[in-house]
Amino acid sequence: MPPEAQASPAFDPVRATNAYLATVPADKKARSDAYFEGGYWLQLWGFLYSAIVLWLLLMLGVSAWMRDRAERITRRRPSQTALYWIQLILLLTIVTFPLSVYSGYYREHQYGLATQSFGPWLWDQLKALGVALVFGSLVTMALYGVLRRVGRSWWLWATMVVVAFTIVGAVIAPVFVAPLFNTYTRLTDPKVRDPILSMARANGITADDVYVVDQSRQTTRISANVSGLLGTERISLNDNLLHRCSLEEIEAVLGHEMGHYVLNHAFKLVLENAIVVAIGFALVAYWFERLRARHAEWRVASVGDLAGLPLIFLLFAAYQFVATPINNTIVRVNEYEADIFGLNAARQPDGFANAALKLGDYRKLDPSPIEELIFFDHPSGRTRIFSAMRWKAENIKK
Repeated sequence: MPPEAQASPAFDPVRATNAYLATVPADKKARSDAYFEGGYWLQLWGFLYSAIVLWLLLMLGVSAWMRDRAERITRRRPSQTALYWIQLILLLTIVTFPLSVYSGYYREHQYGLATQSFGPWLWDQLKALGVALVFGSLVTMALYGVLRRVGRSWWLWATMVVVAFTIVGAVIAPVFVAPLFNTYTRLTDPKVRDPILSMARANGITADDVYVVDQSRQTTRISANVSGLLGTERISLNDNLLHRCSLEEIEAVLGHEMGHYVLNHAFKLVLENAIVVAIGFALVAYWFERLRARHAEWRVASVGDLAGLPLIFLLFAAYQFVATPINNTIVRVNEYEADIFGLNAARQPDGFANAALKLGDYRKLDPSPIEELIFFDHPSGRTRIFSAMRWKAENIKK
């Protein structure tokens, strides 16, 4: 702990925050900044690359060809939709694979954030592809079942479909999807487990165990999670957090995660995202018909035509790209609320500050206010450390 951060009558949150940030070596800070700022460009190039690919699928008639192929194989509409989806996702996966290798494998190793060799990484990608093919087929079948039956209000019904499957996915993912990628084992060390469970009980969380996730075989990042409902609550932390952090830091991180659970952030995000999705689909509906009418060569008959799915993807991706500051702010506000909850629950301000510094391995610690507003979906390291030091200052007085 820096001397300026030690409790005293002259304690100053701003000085304490600056002192914590000053403990980060300049080369480490520069590396973290470069990684995070590079993510801004990846977001831009990823969007542009995907947009070009989707546009070419329409212009070259590839999307219409895949639709025709699905219709030749089967007469059943749901099966046609699933077959089209499988063709589309496999094609997009192949075309975007080089970018995925760079961003998800090479770059992560370049900055020392990944631990997997290429073979296991590729196997995880294939498993994720399998999940996308199966779950995505169900979503697309439901979506096009709606699009073919309703009129101009399709965007509203489509929003309901997406929200419904978002909820279903949130429920089944921890139980059926997460174990495909990692192993969960009970935490047996009472020195770590018991304080976590005590904090959980004090905040109305009825979990009986704490689980450790073996994410160190994939990444060096620290993380934790509190999930479940109606008696299925589960508290988990990854082995990086367990082995790299002190008990105070672990309690601070778990207090934050409990904040998400107790404050019902999962449900809030569903409602907030429903509004964002509804606006997006309304804009897609407006531009879809105008672009479709101008491009007869696409051979897209209506919004209910499977061949138009790349156009829906393209328009919605453009909307999401422009709405990045809004989406980030929605998440960041919830994260800030969880930070404050965690400080009050764990009462470990210095543990929280040190955990924020560890997150600084891959998140820019001290951005400008406008940069944080636009690009950050979590409070910056400076914001989080200052929140902790402000909490500490107020509690020193008591």
